[in-house]
Amino acid sequence: MTTTAITHISALVTNDPSLGDGSPLGLVRDAAVVIEGDRVVWTGESSKAPATDNAVDAGGRAVIPGFVDSHSHLVFAGDRTQEFNARMSGRAYSAGGIRTTVAATRAATDEELSANVARYLAEALRQGTTTFETKSGYGLTVEDEARALRVAARHTDEVTFLGAHIVSPDYADDPAGYVDLVTGPMLDACAPYARWIDVFCERGAFDGDQARTILTAGRARGLHPRVHANQLGHGPGVQLAVELDAASADHCTHLTDADVDALAQSDTVATLLPGAEFSTRAAWPDARRLLDAGAAVALSTDCNPGSSFTSSLPFCVALAVRDMGMTPDEALWSATAGGAAALRRDDIGRIAPGARADLVLLDAPSHVHLAYRPGVPLVHEVWRRGERVVAPYSG
Repeated sequence: MTTTAITHISALVTNDPSLGDGSPLGLVRDAAVVIEGDRVVWTGESSKAPATDNAVDAGGRAVIPGFVDSHSHLVFAGDRTQEFNARMSGRAYSAGGIRTTVAATRAATDEELSANVARYLAEALRQGTTTFETKSGYGLTVEDEARALRVAARHTDEVTFLGAHIVSPDYADDPAGYVDLVTGPMLDACAPYARWIDVFCERGAFDGDQARTILTAGRARGLHPRVHANQLGHGPGVQLAVELDAASADHCTHLTDADVDALAQSDTVATLLPGAEFSTRAAWPDARRLLDAGAAVALSTDCNPGSSFTSSLPFCVALAVRDMGMTPDEALWSATAGGAAALRRDDIGRIAPGARADLVLLDAPSHVHLAYRPGVPLVHEVWRRGERVVAPYSG
């Protein structure tokens, strides 16, 4: 395998405290990275970089790990422009809007769904996202949920079965029957294509007992739990996530002190999704409260057509710093290493020997510019698995 050195990096974020300045970001100044195949094999000061087959001059740019988006809903058709427009004119968001996307998704072909996923992933990649998770949840029949997961699996290994997004309109008068369907024939059809199982534990969706039944059934089939928890109000979602050792409790907007303590004392990551609050004018999650308690925090886009139609993790970083009490360092860590933790991965979200060579060169001397210059396209290059997949714009 050939080796490549990226040199003259102004500030390298490794997310390895044993490297560089010893901070959680493991910041190395005037740095270099050496890649062999799809792995990082060396990091350090640029003047000490070993000889390699190829060299790339970063030109004084900052380098960060590729973003890890651990929560998205990309297998869908249509959009909800009218709903968004109405909501921005005063109508509150509720879980019921999902039904609109369910109808459009059921009517779409596999090819149309796959093309949509590819489109949004390309969009995210241009903004530095090198790993993403995505879910089903807009089919809500055995056939449509299984095909959504088949489509998702063409694009990522991080696939989540979310048949329990809302009660299917077909079972509006029989929610218990729908839980039986999700935990029986639907789970049987979907488990072969998924790594995770998720449930929207929320008013208007599934209560704590229903969510526990669904997640326990999924775990028995080898799927690890994730939970949409405490988005629209206080509820049992976070406590259930910790009880079942879920990899992540997602949203975490409305938390009691007991919820915060439970997260801080567990391996469950609190995944915050500021795009949802931005797009629904809802209260912001209190990231500062979680971080000060010692909880692990991730940032993700929640990219979906209803409540957070953004694929931009840099945008979410800026929101987290501006409105959720995070420092620029904390927000970047949460969008990279935090996302990796929410997927229980240690090969991504960092730039250190043995990690996958996923990294982003910024048109800026520091990662702080992600929040300092919100909305500006700062991504200069993206490398994934040791290959440059987004090149500089040549004009």
